Amino acid sequence: MIPFLDLHAINKRFEPSFNEVFQQFLDSGYYILGDRVTEFEKAFATYCGTNYCIGVGNGLDALRLILEGYKSLAQLKEGDEVLVASNTYIATIIAIKQAGMTPILVEAEAETFNFNLSDLQAKLSTKTKAIMPVHLYGQLAPMDEIQKLANTHNLLVIEDAAQAHGAKNDAGIRAGNLGDAAAFSFYPAKNLGALGDGGAVTTNNEALAQAILKLRNYGSQRKYEHELLGINSRLDEIQAAFLLLKLPRLDKDNQARREVASRYLSEINNPKIKLPAYTGTQNHVFHLFVVQVENRNEFVEHLKAQGIGTLIHYPKAPHKQKALAQLGALSFPVTERLHEQVVSIPIGPTMTSDPVNRVIEVLNTY
Repeated sequence: MIPFLDLHAINKRFEPSFNEVFQQFLDSGYYILGDRVTEFEKAFATYCGTNYCIGVGNGLDALRLILEGYKSLAQLKEGDEVLVASNTYIATIIAIKQAGMTPILVEAEAETFNFNLSDLQAKLSTKTKAIMPVHLYGQLAPMDEIQKLANTHNLLVIEDAAQAHGAKNDAGIRAGNLGDAAAFSFYPAKNLGALGDGGAVTTNNEALAQAILKLRNYGSQRKYEHELLGINSRLDEIQAAFLLLKLPRLDKDNQARREVASRYLSEINNPKIKLPAYTGTQNHVFHLFVVQVENRNEFVEHLKAQGIGTLIHYPKAPHKQKALAQLGALSFPVTERLHEQVVSIPIGPTMTSDPVNRVIEVLNTY
């Protein structure tokens, strides 16, 4: 069996170091917001090229805390409209709703799965205050065009970088430093994954960083003094320790993913399978390798019968989910078609030639 993602193999490489830092963590007697969180925040900010990083509980909280932070600075308010991808994981939209703002969904572009820029322009209104691009599957959104639009209309740009750790634009600027603020997830399956939940906000805005430092900890930076109505969303000390060990390996792992993807793109040759668009640059870190097929159930069963694991990212569009029933009347034909056809095939930094060869063989004989 070739698993969709072999998390055991990915983390086995770090096992001796994990055991060592866990013992240090245990012996320290300090388990919440300690030195390891601070050290990781500094290291990840440096990696992303930003002035600040704030560790939080997960990626959803990271998005929500950015919005709440801007509210505390009077740069956003409840009822403001945020332009967001219709083709995304539902958490992106949940964060906007939780912050009391209005998500305005934007149609996808069929080749890249990302914003359709014409529809993005069309959805602008006098209530629009922010754009929330999603670097879906590890590929950067068209940030130059988005930033130009934002500058013209005085809008904030908040990156959902949950799947794009380490992705770079042509100028060498990484995800997390391409807008006003960015949200990351360290869910175990991410390119930089913890051994549990975790997330972070990156920004160059000192006032926003200070606000989020308070908001993540009950609105407090000094014990028992609460300036804001915050929440409890802190990156665990032990997860920060694990992430510190894995961060130096991230670029090498991303390159390994690109090499697998390059083989798929050059060697899978089947007219029934549509491969993803890729320019060959570092703007994609292939968190996922997503193909499209007309008969998804048949395709998935074919791979399963041949011992190849798959997942679907995602089987139902957010506006078709019961939780967002108020958006159910909206129509996004490209997004809806993608959700009917996409399949994620195995990719990861520890994949060797034999399983890659086998995946290619099975897809070519479908």
